[in-house]
Amino acid sequence: MRNLLFLSVAALVLVVALAARPATRQPNSDPDFRTGQLRYPRVRDAYAQHHKAVQQLLHHHRVAPERLELFVRAFKTEQRVEAWGRNQGTDRFVLLRTFLLAGRSGRPGPKRRAGDRQIPEGFYTVNRFHPNSQYLLSLGLDYPNASDQLRTPLGLDPGDNIFVHGSNETIGCLPITDAGIQELYVLAVEARAAGQLSIPVHIFPFELSADQLARRQASPHLAFWQELAPGYAYFETHRQLPTVTVAPDGAYVAR
Repeated sequence: MRNLLFLSVAALVLVVALAARPATRQPNSDPDFRTGQLRYPRVRDAYAQHHKAVQQLLHHHRVAPERLELFVRAFKTEQRVEAWGRNQGTDRFVLLRTFLLAGRSGRPGPKRRAGDRQIPEGFYTVNRFHPNSQYLLSLGLDYPNASDQLRTPLGLDPGDNIFVHGSNETIGCLPITDAGIQELYVLAVEARAAGQLSIPVHIFPFELSADQLARRQASPHLAFWQELAPGYAYFETHRQLPTVTVAPDGAYVAR
């Protein structure tokens, strides 16, 4: 009870402090988004527990919170989800935090239909914030994207509702524990408040190096993974996001 009271008081103090920030903002910043999210108790608790650490983390990497640009990258086999950040308009992303992918579902390979328990693979974005998730907090992805829809066989439902969320349970989502999603959610809210309307999320089966692909020559998914590989390689080399388009047949074209 004492801990809950402390968190509630800390959350209230934090809300007041955030509201009292100086009115300096980036041209496209949206601090009202943060204010709206802080109306939810779970978001207030996440800020009470992680906001100070997030601010210190950004300061350590010389990223200004009011200029934060966020990128999320996940590897299914290696069971990790990475949060990268940079100042808007600068060149290279830096690794801010690595979260444990606390549960896995399905096998390496893309998601193609509802109920297949597969975690998607490909190039996605966060398109919604869920402050009252079944799994504490969650960030929704734009699955099925254009590529997924074009590649879904006629008459099949590709499924939907893929999230990065708390807990360690999954039937196709990316669970990163409750503490993990609290910190990532705070980072995402801060990026959105700084004006980032689209947070990219790249999901790979494993690190798509030439060696790793060579070990999987017999996989039925090899051709698909070779589509993803240029996007993976571009970021590995430049620490910048690749340009990704979708061909008429649904194939990714990353460069």
